[in-house]
Amino acid sequence: MTADTNLDTGTDELLCTLSEGVATVTLNRPEKRNALSDTLTPALREILLVLEADSEVRCIVLTGAGKAFCAGGDVSAMGTGGVGQPTQTLEEKIRQLQHRQETLTLRLHELAKPTIAAIPGPAAGAGFSIALACDLRVAAEDAFLTTAFGNIGLSGDYGGSWMLTQLVGTAKAKELYFTSARVPANECLRLGLVNDVVPFDALQAHVAELAARIAKGPPVAIRYMKENLNRAITMDFKTCLGQEADRLVRCAQTQDHKEAVKAFVEKRPPTFIGR
Repeated sequence: MTADTNLDTGTDELLCTLSEGVATVTLNRPEKRNALSDTLTPALREILLVLEADSEVRCIVLTGAGKAFCAGGDVSAMGTGGVGQPTQTLEEKIRQLQHRQETLTLRLHELAKPTIAAIPGPAAGAGFSIALACDLRVAAEDAFLTTAFGNIGLSGDYGGSWMLTQLVGTAKAKELYFTSARVPANECLRLGLVNDVVPFDALQAHVAELAARIAKGPPVAIRYMKENLNRAITMDFKTCLGQEADRLVRCAQTQDHKEAVKAFVEKRPPTFIGR
């Protein structure tokens, strides 16, 4: 595939294109700094399922239109009864938010395909959590990340507290949550919150090159790599060793492994087909 293919998301608030195995999903509410909405967020949940099931998709890039990644929840729509509908019980509101979290950031974290957040500008609140749920993050030089929840009297959602702790440790995570500090891109790089920082004008091309490199890799092996690395966060060494052995032996049975060995001997780049 050489030309971009536009995929229908059901709304102009979310755009999706597919080119050379890379799906680019764009949050498209620039006038609201790409804040989440009752239209955008369900569409994002659904397109992630579509892309995971599409064998042509080998890498997913998540970004925001304009000069913001995602401002999180739309604050202008808050304060009229709290999270959920006023008629819901407290338990119903909790269950609804749990479901929404599991079908967005947990889905991103566990997605069978690698994900990259291209961060052109602020990632705040739930937008911060969504960025952290991606496997890799590349930020523009003027971008910043902020938990921001304390600024509106909330404790945080969508898994940001867990993911931030994994990346920077408990003490730093507490500082960033308690203060809602804005962390500039270069400080994010120093802390390990992002993998790279590039000029704004170079961001999309840089991420496209990174995504294309990943998309050309062996899909089965990369899927198992992600499983192994995610598992390492929560499981003991012996369990991880056992699962690594299982996944490697499975990879060794694939056509891609045989192609890679053949290509190595013939001194040429391998062509992976995902089987």
